Amino acid sequence: MKLKKVVELLDANILNDCYSQDTEVLSACGCDLMSDVLAFVKDQALLLTGLVNPQVVRTAEMMDMKAIVFVRGKTPGEEIIDLANEAGIAVLSTQHPLYHSCGVLYSEGLYK
Repeated sequence: MKLKKVVELLDANILNDCYSQDTEVLSACGCDLMSDVLAFVKDQALLLTGLVNPQVVRTAEMMDMKAIVFVRGKTPGEEIIDLANEAGIAVLSTQHPLYHSCGVLYSEGLYK
């Protein structure tokens, strides 16, 4: 699924310059426990989380993730945006809760 479609489906805001509408994500992970992300994530994934701290970006970078979506209207601070920019990770935000966001993406075919 292209990030452009993720933005449309989740009515997400684009928060940094690393967003490219043509970026392809092959799977998604909805999680607030970064240890679970490390254990279960596949390549070219999208991370959906309500956790807003620098460890989210560090974990996404280690797992070669393409984008992070902060749910429930959470907006990361400049430190997190700067880290994501350095890592080349797109940062998005949606008002939808985690469960709903994952369900929408799953129903549209993003379920690896």
